[in-house]
Amino acid sequence: MIAQAAECLRLSDFDFDLPGSLIAQEPRPQRDRSRLMMLGRRTGSLSHCIFADLERLLLPGDTLILNDTRVYPCRLVATKPGGGKAEIFLLEEKGNNVWEALVKGCAGTVKRLTLTPEIEAELSGPSSDAVRTVRFHGVGDIRTVLGDIGKVPLPPYIKRDPTDADRERYQTIYASHDGAVAAPTAGLHFTRELLSKLESKGIELVTITLHVGPGTFQPVRAEKIAEHRMLPERYRISERAAARINEAKRQNRRVIAVGTTSVRTLETVADAGGCIVPGEGSSSLFIHPGYQFKAVDGMITNFHLPKSTLLMLTAAFAGRERVLSAYRAAVTEQYRFYSYGDAMLIL
Repeated sequence: MIAQAAECLRLSDFDFDLPGSLIAQEPRPQRDRSRLMMLGRRTGSLSHCIFADLERLLLPGDTLILNDTRVYPCRLVATKPGGGKAEIFLLEEKGNNVWEALVKGCAGTVKRLTLTPEIEAELSGPSSDAVRTVRFHGVGDIRTVLGDIGKVPLPPYIKRDPTDADRERYQTIYASHDGAVAAPTAGLHFTRELLSKLESKGIELVTITLHVGPGTFQPVRAEKIAEHRMLPERYRISERAAARINEAKRQNRRVIAVGTTSVRTLETVADAGGCIVPGEGSSSLFIHPGYQFKAVDGMITNFHLPKSTLLMLTAAFAGRERVLSAYRAAVTEQYRFYSYGDAMLIL
């Protein structure tokens, strides 16, 4: 019956009224001073805290799963031959200085763009604003200069240009492996001091990797949500990480995923009994109401866009009505939404 009901859910079932003033344009001055709403997964109970309160809200033995992907400066501003600006948004390296990229502002027959006096980008593929193949000339490996010429890929709902400060703040403090075009934003609230306090309390920290791709911003266009398809994202779970998570499950300790990316990764690799299988691969798992969770007992997440796959995953975990009710309370209480916004703990 649950799965049948899920088939009937429509995009409009995940809409809610959100004032534009609540979309955070800047991070809070201190990461762990973001607000934190605690939602009872089974009861719908709500309480209001700050993120640093995790130290008292979590229990010794809880296992936190952190996504250690690192956002790289993948937005490149280029100049067209006749003047005017275009943008190259790097998606995936294909080898030999060739990338798959989203090219904007460059429709027509343009085949070459200038990045610096020395570096050019040769375009192939469809002659419209779309994903194209880009070969870079004038530099052996474009990665070596991204730190100098690349921009932070802030989400489109942040209506300002990225700054030097964003290079640090739009990144988790435990980010280790380059490959994401968007931050796993639930992790942006952690400080080294808070992580140290959690470990001192007996809370286990385990890192996995899922490189967030452009699909995180892909709108759901299918009216019946079950018809939506996710774009694949690359993941890696080490044998050590899998063993630690599986041991927590055997001991009936809670596995709490930090962010929807961690949730999707664990649920992708979990077998029917909830055991985590290590390895590398890609995930296109779309979690929406009706999904039966196998591995995750709790989650930390930010507040998401209306009608988004991230909201649908959260609704699958805690119940659509409970989540939407919590979101209405968040609007009333003036919580900040999206990447630089506040957080929710669901247990």
